[in-house]
Amino acid sequence: MTTPPAAPREPFEHLEHGVPRPDPYQWMASGGTRLADHLRAERTFYDSACAHLHSLVSALRSEMVGRLPEADVSARWRRTRYAYYTAAQTGRDYADLMREINGAETESKQNRSPEVLLDVESLANDPDRGTGYLELGVTLVSPSEDLLAYSFDRDGDEVYELRFRDLRTGTDLPEVVSRSYYGGAWSADSAWFFYTVHDAQYRPFQVWRHRVGGPTADDVLVVEEPDERFEVQVRGTRSGDLVVVWSASNTTSECWVVDAHDVTRGPWSVGGRREGVRYHAEHRRLPDGGADLLVVTDDDAVESRLMTATVPDGADQDRTGWAEARPESGHEQLLRADAFAAGVILTVRTDGRRALVLVPHDDLAGTRGFGLMESDHPDGDTVLFRSPQYDARTVTVLEESWLRPGVAWSMGLESGLLDKVWEQQAPGHDPARYVSERRTFPSADGTAVPATILRHRDTPLDGSAPALVYGYGSYGAVDEPAWDPALPSLLDRGVVYVYAHNRGGGELGRRWYLDGKLEHKQHTFDDHIAVADGLARDGLVDPARIATRGLSAGGLLQGAVLSQRPDRWRAVVAEVPFVDVVTTMFDASIPLTITEWEEWGDPRRRADFEWLLAYSPYDNPPPAGERPDLLVTGALHDPRVMVHEPAKWVARLRDTDPEWSPRCHFRVETGAGAHVGPSGRFGHLAYEAEVYAWILDRLS
Repeated sequence: MTTPPAAPREPFEHLEHGVPRPDPYQWMASGGTRLADHLRAERTFYDSACAHLHSLVSALRSEMVGRLPEADVSARWRRTRYAYYTAAQTGRDYADLMREINGAETESKQNRSPEVLLDVESLANDPDRGTGYLELGVTLVSPSEDLLAYSFDRDGDEVYELRFRDLRTGTDLPEVVSRSYYGGAWSADSAWFFYTVHDAQYRPFQVWRHRVGGPTADDVLVVEEPDERFEVQVRGTRSGDLVVVWSASNTTSECWVVDAHDVTRGPWSVGGRREGVRYHAEHRRLPDGGADLLVVTDDDAVESRLMTATVPDGADQDRTGWAEARPESGHEQLLRADAFAAGVILTVRTDGRRALVLVPHDDLAGTRGFGLMESDHPDGDTVLFRSPQYDARTVTVLEESWLRPGVAWSMGLESGLLDKVWEQQAPGHDPARYVSERRTFPSADGTAVPATILRHRDTPLDGSAPALVYGYGSYGAVDEPAWDPALPSLLDRGVVYVYAHNRGGGELGRRWYLDGKLEHKQHTFDDHIAVADGLARDGLVDPARIATRGLSAGGLLQGAVLSQRPDRWRAVVAEVPFVDVVTTMFDASIPLTITEWEEWGDPRRRADFEWLLAYSPYDNPPPAGERPDLLVTGALHDPRVMVHEPAKWVARLRDTDPEWSPRCHFRVETGAGAHVGPSGRFGHLAYEAEVYAWILDRLS
């Protein structure tokens, strides 16, 4: 197939606020056989147009897979009786959930044999139900350690089937919850399990309680959120004494607690709901035998502060009983608080990177000095790993980097001493061959935008090398550093990889996020362009060979910078891009639209409509004749960016520049597949090999 498919045009016009918007491809939003046929034609054209890359894709995939160890074993997390971990065996795409008896060195050889709790590979390859795709949702072991709640999605639509397994026999119990979402919690006696359910718009709006071993028809509704801006979640506390339910919009949240020892007691609100205030609660047992809640909130503190609160008992409470324990800092953002018997670990973000602060229970402000752990690497990150035991004397801390495999440390909660307990394996990879550094570049309004630059040690920053700039910049999210076995294959070929930490993301705290959302969204696009322009202006990379890549909201970023600066890019990769911004945000029937109004704006308001229309990639195609090569991805079952959105955009771009249209490729998953691409270790790396091959072909 040498010619891209031409999507049929049908007369259609949107008319909002007196502004006409012609949309000849709106028919795609109806789905059906015609859209399915068109998507298959798009995939056929992509496969044909990229056939010449097969040998490069194969070489890249082989290199990437070669950096995976034969047995990829995770760090362990310890409960009372067992230590748990995941392990992907040689040639297997999915890692199994495993455990072995704690203190195995004192047990007989027979007793310390690893036990497979969940054979994920067999679950994925079920001959009756397998689809080629599998994603796990929850995998939560009960407090008794005799039961496992697990859920899985076989299509990529984030609808998870929830099941329960008796770990003493290895058999599943008969009950099945056919529609569940992320999150879950056990009661203290392991008799009940709490789970979330999403509605037809994929909004998690209910928390239910299931009696293990009983029929799902008898499940009890615990919390239902009627406000369509909000999504509910549920989790257990490390103490095991409470179950926390919380409902959050983009700007506001509320928490409730349920007594985990008597699940009929609660839910009771921790602090009520106040518009524009977010908070979350962690349970803490006090040395005197009492208990309270640690509350992280942005109430009168943009970068958040730590409060203490009483545990509601028998009735809802408001925030009048809260007391400040750690004020907002001028140089760091408080992200979370994790309570243990021996102290509290605070996760903070300072200068764009996470760090851990250890404080005693009687000095949460840390005025008497405190322990601090942060990575020594410019591209490094430090995070508290799974440490489920409240009375543990040590916790596990994970240090990760884009260029170095992860390392887990056991940290003493009383001594602060570190002991390496695990190191991720990466055969053939030598971190010393690569370098990372942080630079800043001035945006259009003068704001200094940080960027992390990764490269092979032999690749000079003298203006001769090509570059790939990656960006996201939405929801206050941060693309936290993590070892990626695919990335060295790009760096080894002389490409400079750049993470642009644009406003709208959370790298520099909540203020950084707020300066890149709603009416300030243009800052995100300006920042991304500024990083690329700065790389070229400062003579660091070849100005004629700069590519850019992003996914979802990062795909919107790609669409915007393609339209606003088509001359800057040699190639653009827009993965599952949110590009039909105005039309989507008007359509409340589309999943996530209402919950997203506080992020992007509500176009029913004229001011919001105008700023959305000003940057919407679908409504603002770039001029013909100046466009870079473009790779777009999409997935038929994607519930976050409906597949018709990138399909419409591709059709419109081709229609507005027919001569350029063969240089626009749409890689669409027409079967099972998710928002973030194929599942499994090998499936994901095969996808990355395709994308990297396409990019390298354009940058060569």
